[in-house]
Amino acid sequence: MPENIAIRSEEPQDVAAIRVVNLSAFPTNFEANLVDRLRQVVYPTVSKVAIVEDTVVGHIFFSPVNVTGRDNLKVMGLAPMAVIPAYQRQGIGSALIRSGLAGCQALGYGAVVVLGHPSYYPRFGFVPTDRVGLHCGYNVPSEAFMMLELQPGYLQNVQGIVTYHPVFDSK
Repeated sequence: MPENIAIRSEEPQDVAAIRVVNLSAFPTNFEANLVDRLRQVVYPTVSKVAIVEDTVVGHIFFSPVNVTGRDNLKVMGLAPMAVIPAYQRQGIGSALIRSGLAGCQALGYGAVVVLGHPSYYPRFGFVPTDRVGLHCGYNVPSEAFMMLELQPGYLQNVQGIVTYHPVFDSK
């Protein structure tokens, strides 16, 4: 990871740069638009940026998700995470994930789910959700929908469908 990297919470002046990061990291504008919409309608969120030489080069966003029949659970969904291509494979994404997970934990959330690469997220402790009886509300491969308990045993005996905010379904 570059020595001059800083990870911090998103600030209002970062909004345009975060959009640029998401547009550069993904093939469509879906993720950039998603972050812009979520920021307006969802609370609380955890939004972190990676800064190199006063430039935002990475971003991660967490927003609350629901588990059917379990309104008492505090679970966050990690989506999206992006790093400008020229800065990828340098540990910036890992630093964003660690900082974001700490932010979720500080807010009192007990677990985080992610729909992502099954070979990437396990290094942070994520495991497939079907181990505890949770399933994604989207039709996705079970190995790609993973969870991490921020509080040990938080999802023990929890079963249900995890649903994201309706903004995730809009184009």
